[in-house]
Amino acid sequence: MVKNILKGIKAYGGTFKLIGRLGLWKYFGIPMAISFLTAVLIGFSAWGLSDNLGAFISKIWFWEWGAETFRTISDFIGALIIIALGLILYRHIVMALSAPFMSPVSEKIEKHFYGENHSHRNTSNAEQLWRGIRINVRNLLMELLLTLPIILIGFIPVVGIISSVLLFLVQSYYAGFGNMDYTLERHYKYAESIEFVKRNRGLAIGNGMVFMLMLLIPVIGIILVLPLSVTAASTETLKVLETTKQIGFNRNLDKN
Repeated sequence: MVKNILKGIKAYGGTFKLIGRLGLWKYFGIPMAISFLTAVLIGFSAWGLSDNLGAFISKIWFWEWGAETFRTISDFIGALIIIALGLILYRHIVMALSAPFMSPVSEKIEKHFYGENHSHRNTSNAEQLWRGIRINVRNLLMELLLTLPIILIGFIPVVGIISSVLLFLVQSYYAGFGNMDYTLERHYKYAESIEFVKRNRGLAIGNGMVFMLMLLIPVIGIILVLPLSVTAASTETLKVLETTKQIGFNRNLDKN
């Protein structure tokens, strides 16, 4: 697991060079615009909703003493919840809508490393978009099911620190999942892709960790996060796919 996490992180090292060599920047224009506009929309929404959520949480405190302090804490907690949910929605919306643009990027990287004869499924833009929506809706629901209990754990003193780490790991996993699926959609069907990522969850977490950290960089991080993370995920996913095919080929030879 740790070894694969490190692989997922290290894959970002040559992304700028590879994108430039293959002339991939032209494919990222629309996804970068989608990423920026979605971030702005969710950011303004979060700004307005955090106070309302804070006011709702503060009603739990019935006593007059400490009410002002609890309201301040409630506003902070409300903001954290909105930010966490906002990041989740941002990622899945952007990844789903960017699928028709990211899949060609992954395909060009595949051709660069393995040539034209590397077999894969042929899918249309509409199929890629539907696949992206389907995967990201599924991942959104799964992530929310895990995130809400983790947020509740955060209210417990001391243990709350662990919840922050768990929340980061969960969000990293599903971010990496989405980035890997741009490659997997050409090789595996829906259910097969889910199983593949589960077997290689370390790569997904490593890729997603850098993805999440890049979002902390104002403006630039939001614009560059997709090009770099998708390129890194594609290179590592293709390596695993190639290894898997070689193992399967050798097993068939042994049987014969």
